[in-house]
Amino acid sequence: MAKNYKSNVFISVIEANKGIIYKIANSYCNHTEDRNDLVQEIVLKLWQAFDTYNHAFKYSTWIYRIALNTAISNYRKEKVREKYFLPLSDSFFEQEDTNVTGQMEHKYLLLQQFIYELKELDKALMLLYLEQKNYKEIGEILGITESNVGTKINRLKGLLKDKFSKENL
Repeated sequence: MAKNYKSNVFISVIEANKGIIYKIANSYCNHTEDRNDLVQEIVLKLWQAFDTYNHAFKYSTWIYRIALNTAISNYRKEKVREKYFLPLSDSFFEQEDTNVTGQMEHKYLLLQQFIYELKELDKALMLLYLEQKNYKEIGEILGITESNVGTKINRLKGLLKDKFSKENL
């Protein structure tokens, strides 16, 4: 594939699916700088894998798989790094999402926090579920069975519902 053509195709694929990348980065990172770093890392991994893209899958499935693997890998590295660095309090960093207002903003931020607290696979499952992916596609992306997807999602929905009820929402 000619380099300019390859670059143009890659850029159009990334532009068309950038929402996937940002949703994953937002779920795995609390701070803007970390999210931006993760987005760059995901795009780099996608670029490196672009020549080996399997056309049997949709671009979105391919992007989810690479983005989630990159985010999980990054998350594991960060957990190791936390042992060696002095963490700053969350109040040190200002974090805003201007797309949502009032009560909905509060619920959205709580949902984002609850998802952030989930285990790695559970977090990925909820992200894909909230993206309205069907169980088959979620299973393909995560490498688990369709029935396992359904079981885990039902369990996670119950867990999130309990967390919201404890917040009196």
